Amino acid sequence: MNNTATATEFTAQDFTSDQEIRWCPGCGDYAIVKGVRKALAEIGTPPEKVAFVSGIGCAARFPYYMSTYGFHTIHGRAPTFATGLKLANPELDVWVVGGDGDMLSIGGNHTFHVMRRNVDVNLLLFNNEIYGLTKGQYSPTSEEGTKSPSTPFGSVDHPVSPVSFALGVGGRFVARAYDIGQKTLPEVLKRAHSHKGASFVEILQNCHVYNDGTFEEVRDKGSINNQLICSHGEPLIYGKDRDRGIILNREKLALETVILGQNGIEEKDILIHDEKNYNLAVMLGDLRPPNGPMAFGVIYADPTESYDSAVIAQENELKKKAGEPDLNNLLRRGHTWMVE
Repeated sequence: MNNTATATEFTAQDFTSDQEIRWCPGCGDYAIVKGVRKALAEIGTPPEKVAFVSGIGCAARFPYYMSTYGFHTIHGRAPTFATGLKLANPELDVWVVGGDGDMLSIGGNHTFHVMRRNVDVNLLLFNNEIYGLTKGQYSPTSEEGTKSPSTPFGSVDHPVSPVSFALGVGGRFVARAYDIGQKTLPEVLKRAHSHKGASFVEILQNCHVYNDGTFEEVRDKGSINNQLICSHGEPLIYGKDRDRGIILNREKLALETVILGQNGIEEKDILIHDEKNYNLAVMLGDLRPPNGPMAFGVIYADPTESYDSAVIAQENELKKKAGEPDLNNLLRRGHTWMVE
């Protein structure tokens, strides 16, 4: 967008509505809304040029808590509404908010197509690996064995990875953050906004009522040894003491974790993160303890022309060829005849 102001013109309060937040006390969504407001203030787009679109679920209350335009739509269809909104008003910064059930179950088809088309909207998927609003049923991201009201003996479903899904359907910008990661989350959101085309950000979100601690290995205090923060052009090094890294096992064509200083491993042996490397992104998206750290930050970013810009360019070209509109000629074109 070209309608941004300087970062000093807005604060998080400028994007805060007067509505009382009605999530459960301690919900990870509180941290997410804080991170989003911070990011928007730093991005600098005026609130009247920003719109949030949501579907159904706990995450779908998000637009009420933002002092911007907001659309609380229907289950799973937020990406569709967002597509129409962006085409009707290309100058808007459009953000789509939804949970793992809303955007990957009933809305999976719509999430797929907004990314395949590469519409210039920002998709924020709050993943708590459970249905929260409807009282704890298992979701498309729930781990095998999850016991819930709908799977009392444990889920036998194979869960989907949101990052892997986004990459698989042709996403050109795919990232991951977590709710209380207030250093990483706003930076990822700013990168998503600057990307021209569909950006997809999975945000791990703790639901302490129905699925508490599902991400404790990678999200909670003491989990730094399981967090891999990806930075383009930087070696994939992580850990509290920055003594762990990722290499490519060329024999298995798989990523492997190593300890610097052991078995002759040096920093020069560690993989360098390349945001445009699709195959690396796929492998990074699959990492999760106990098989390695979880990747956070921008995992993949390889922009191409957005759907909305292509549609507008096509319309302008057609108007140019057609010349000035003439309703009389339109009505009289084609075959005509006289009835006596």
